[in-house]
Amino acid sequence: MQANTADPAEAQPRSRTEPRPERRARPSRVALSRWRSRKVKGLAYAAPTAVFVAVFFVLPLLLVGQMSLSDWPLLAGDRGFNAPENYTDVTGGTLFWPAVRFTLLYTVIVTVVLLSLALLLALLVQESRPGAGFFRTVYFLPGALGLASASLLFWGLYSPGTGPLSRILEELGLADGPVSFLGTPASALLSTVFLIVWKFAGFYMLILLVGLQRIPQEVFEAARMDGASRGQTFRSITLPLLRPSLALTLLLCVTGSLLAFDQFFILTKGGPDNSTVTVVQLIYREAFQRLDLGTAAALSVAVLGVLLLLNALQFRALRRADES
Repeated sequence: MQANTADPAEAQPRSRTEPRPERRARPSRVALSRWRSRKVKGLAYAAPTAVFVAVFFVLPLLLVGQMSLSDWPLLAGDRGFNAPENYTDVTGGTLFWPAVRFTLLYTVIVTVVLLSLALLLALLVQESRPGAGFFRTVYFLPGALGLASASLLFWGLYSPGTGPLSRILEELGLADGPVSFLGTPASALLSTVFLIVWKFAGFYMLILLVGLQRIPQEVFEAARMDGASRGQTFRSITLPLLRPSLALTLLLCVTGSLLAFDQFFILTKGGPDNSTVTVVQLIYREAFQRLDLGTAAALSVAVLGVLLLLNALQFRALRRADES
């Protein structure tokens, strides 16, 4: 006979009081069905947005990339691969580097003036005082007007023959004759900057005002109790805590300035003597005046790359500032 080698302890029945080994809980069928239904609903809600982005952003972006690597006249269609001829033609054009320099100059001037004025306006109307709501509305009101409409309005105001500004200066004795606000490169640039500041100062003021109102008032009260002056409070408390709103306004302002088109197309048409041609105007000329979609697409891809690089650098600088 074969000896029974089983452990006696294992042969004994398990005691009722002895705890059983824990089993991993399995989700019930009801929970799984609920999870699946929520997943299906989430996909259904996200599907229209995904289709919209794919049709109106991803596909055009891929098409522009293909155009930038092909000989693609506007009226003849795709004639085949010709990279990197389009990119060399862009950089070798007579208007390319002047347009780049002018766009960068315009971006710097608009960014400094616009954000400085918007911050000043936000500081003036942040406190609850009589008339603060009225001035907030007045400052923001130009932002409700479209940029093309505002450009047409200022084109009429700047007109030396029929515009009221030139007549007002003449009646005040500040000008001997009709004033050409768009006649020289410097005056055309400054006149356009004035239009943009008038149009967008209230919009950026609103963004900064929201950031100011999110700062706890206890911080300012503690600074006053410690004897800090207004300048010290502004430098040490307001600006650091307002950094996210400032970063957002800086991002929007730089991006919008680099993509400037409407205001110069309506006010100056790139003149006088092509001195106010921006990079986006150059894209328009390549595509619809020279009828070369390949070169226009190559320039568009280059502008997109520059914008992505600048935005990445700004986000990185903001993250470092927050971590420090």
